[in-house]
Amino acid sequence: MRFTVLGALASLVLSCAPAQAAWHEASSDHFVIYADDTERDITTFARQLEQYHAGLALVTNTTLPVPSPSNRVTVYVVRNEREVRTLYGNAKSSVAGFYVPRAGASMAIVPAVQAVNGRLTWSMLVLLHEYAHHFMISSEGGALPRWMNEGRAEFFASAQFDRDGSMWLGRPANHRAAGLFYFNGVKVSEVLDPAGTGRRTAMVEDAFYGKSWLLYHYLTFEPSRKGQFTHYAELLAAGKSPRDAATGAFGDLDVLEKELDRYQSRGRMSALKLAPAQLKTGAVHVRALSPGEAAIMPVHIRSQKGVAPEEAKQLLAQAREIAGRYPADAAVQTALAECEHDAGNDKEAIIAADAAIKLDPRQTNAYVQKGLSLFRQAADAKDAAAAYSAARRPFVALNKIENDHPLPLIYYHRSYAEQGEKPSTLAVNGLIRAVELAPFDLGLRMNLGMVLLHEGRGQDAAIILKPVAYNPHGGPMAEAARKVIERVAKEPKWKGEGMEAPSEDPPGKGDS
Repeated sequence: MRFTVLGALASLVLSCAPAQAAWHEASSDHFVIYADDTERDITTFARQLEQYHAGLALVTNTTLPVPSPSNRVTVYVVRNEREVRTLYGNAKSSVAGFYVPRAGASMAIVPAVQAVNGRLTWSMLVLLHEYAHHFMISSEGGALPRWMNEGRAEFFASAQFDRDGSMWLGRPANHRAAGLFYFNGVKVSEVLDPAGTGRRTAMVEDAFYGKSWLLYHYLTFEPSRKGQFTHYAELLAAGKSPRDAATGAFGDLDVLEKELDRYQSRGRMSALKLAPAQLKTGAVHVRALSPGEAAIMPVHIRSQKGVAPEEAKQLLAQAREIAGRYPADAAVQTALAECEHDAGNDKEAIIAADAAIKLDPRQTNAYVQKGLSLFRQAADAKDAAAAYSAARRPFVALNKIENDHPLPLIYYHRSYAEQGEKPSTLAVNGLIRAVELAPFDLGLRMNLGMVLLHEGRGQDAAIILKPVAYNPHGGPMAEAARKVIERVAKEPKWKGEGMEAPSEDPPGKGDS
């Protein structure tokens, strides 16, 4: 979701740069944070994010396995919203932060995010909203109607962290007040059945998010509506249309509209308060970055986001200059390898990656960059079998360091596909495991769905593709997934003849 900053909220967005700040890394079970900030502030931020994860797990009665270190969400904190928008790729947009879900390389970029007197900055709301999506698709697949996906994310993102370690979830979404009160033209019937309207203006979108939050909040706390969420989900799963499922579960939608109007006008609303003892979190480890790491960090962030060819050349010049100053810093050499790869210099990327690995054998991204460059070289090799065998080796080495890293599994399968060979059962099972490890990567899901479809496993493909089809942001990939699901339902033996999935960036690089 992309947030539009309302004027009333401008005072909440801070640009705090402490005088004694320096680049630090905060590492915890589910997050890695990089920020030019004090050790105290980055530690507090990491603890809040871990509390939030624990709160989501508690309220949804979900237990997720601790991810592989490289499969955590990496959060980069930059100077201000202007820098966020530049990294996003549109300096004139109103984006206050964004999240890129990728197998082995999920990332979020936000400006200063600390809570103020228990209240949240706008950028923190952005991050919590997107992490709610990340958590939900990891726990249940995310195959829900758009209003429910977004309303639930808004519900959880409206959090508060108290000084005693307690946390609130489901507080009023005051950032949606303007959309609800000043543009009351989106009715609950439109939210529940979006096919009923073709309107997608910015004002309508803002009101949609507000109305979705209001409906989710009301159905969560209103005693007379208890059990209707479950019934609604059951009707949808049974194949009912959005409107039939809504009326079957919630009754007369005009009555529901009037109830929501009254609910919205209440002076007070319920919320969930979770005590510190309920929020079980692991340790947060903080370290100051080396001078080389600090110097290369702006380059690294831009490279991780993904760069166009011309930008890649400009970034490479900066990376080479910094690497010349810090030749013995493994993190710098790893960042250089990525920049060389982005610029199309595979030979140089491999040299830099090997230098990084020699300095520090646990530089996981160095193995990735070496493997990516070897795969690209293999496409033009005379002895394809030998070249792809060599390209797999860095990923095999990476797998030994992180057994649950998804990229070795993805590229093992890819080595068959790029040679035009039928993937082995082991390779297909590896791709299935990669989706289990990174269910939030919709491009990876689309890839697996098409593999299963071509193997004659249409029903399995439909299950894998449901979260793609229900992606609240839509797009060509969502449309392609819906077409597959619909056709498999009509033709169970169809193996995807004539169907081409939208092209995606290779795993481990690019936007999603």
